[in-house]
Amino acid sequence: MKLFEYESKNALRRHGIQTPRGEIATTAEQAAKTAEKLKPPFVIKSQILVGGRGKAGGIRFALTLEDVEKTADELLRSQIEGFKIEKVLVEEKIRAKRELYFAVTLERSQRTYVLVASSKGGIDIETVAAETPTSVVRTLVDPISGLGLSTAEQVAAKIGFGGKQQTDLGRIMKTLCQIGLNLDAILLEVNPLAETSEGSFVALDSRVIVDDNALFRHPDLVQLRFEKDRDYTEREIEAMKNGIAYVALDGEIGIVGNGAGLVMATLDLVHAYGKRAANFLDLGGGATTDKIALAVKMLMSDPAVEVILVNIMGGLTRCDDAARAIVEARSVSEEVKPIFARLVGTNEAEGKQILMQAGLPVFESMEEAAKQAVATIKRKRR
Repeated sequence: MKLFEYESKNALRRHGIQTPRGEIATTAEQAAKTAEKLKPPFVIKSQILVGGRGKAGGIRFALTLEDVEKTADELLRSQIEGFKIEKVLVEEKIRAKRELYFAVTLERSQRTYVLVASSKGGIDIETVAAETPTSVVRTLVDPISGLGLSTAEQVAAKIGFGGKQQTDLGRIMKTLCQIGLNLDAILLEVNPLAETSEGSFVALDSRVIVDDNALFRHPDLVQLRFEKDRDYTEREIEAMKNGIAYVALDGEIGIVGNGAGLVMATLDLVHAYGKRAANFLDLGGGATTDKIALAVKMLMSDPAVEVILVNIMGGLTRCDDAARAIVEARSVSEEVKPIFARLVGTNEAEGKQILMQAGLPVFESMEEAAKQAVATIKRKRR
């Protein structure tokens, strides 16, 4: 789950890391009123969950209150990479003597976290690492105890700081690591962290991505996932609310399965036979009739889906429950699309009988079901 910049900065401030003064605004008038509380010049930053917003014109500067209102109005009427800008962050512009880069992320190969620090911030860390690899310092972080202050100060020294600044920067790095651990973040990035002319440090920009698998430990974040301006579609939000793993893809065959591996294998089969999946949808184990019916109805209502392929391996999920759900979803959907099902496992015979009585084809193998789904689309397009 991605956090907006202002949410990431709120987390930093709660732990004592300095950020520019500013507030969020959802209208141009609100942006101007916010700027009245600040000192010029100002920065107006679109709050969207995509990268490269600065290059796309999503971060702008202003000198007067009139400029703030005009700029905010322009941003709030625009889109970046297809995402409408619903709110902007209005801040004081901080003059940076030097810009630094810091990130806490996963080091999967060693099953731990890593702190990445660089004396060159404000640009892509990949570019910095490629052009001046010696300016990037990587330090492993214990996922239990975090980053020690002495280790953090050594990193500060390696990127060119001594004395009080070395201590201050060490404390900031230690804190960033702790925030990342507390949030179960797969990435916490501050880019840039500005060194001011007075010698202090201010986080000018920050982003956080929280591990979805750890959201049960963060009920406050779970609620945020369902806000309309997150990078989720209404269909994805409905799936999340009902415990369905769903990802929209760019194909034409809707896929329903129970188990991530089984769904992936079904996607591969569809591709091997010449078409593409419109989605990844995993019901999980022991799915109820209501849950399965909801999944099928979601795909029935998806304009990108031309046919639906249901692949159930009955264990905890019963084949007869799956069959009843398919029939129910088909009977209440406004637009009925062809459904091809393969059921095997618990109560398999009962499930097949229910589908056949409803006039729906049932296949013995997932290969045959996938072939028929693909063939139906090909015939429709002749």
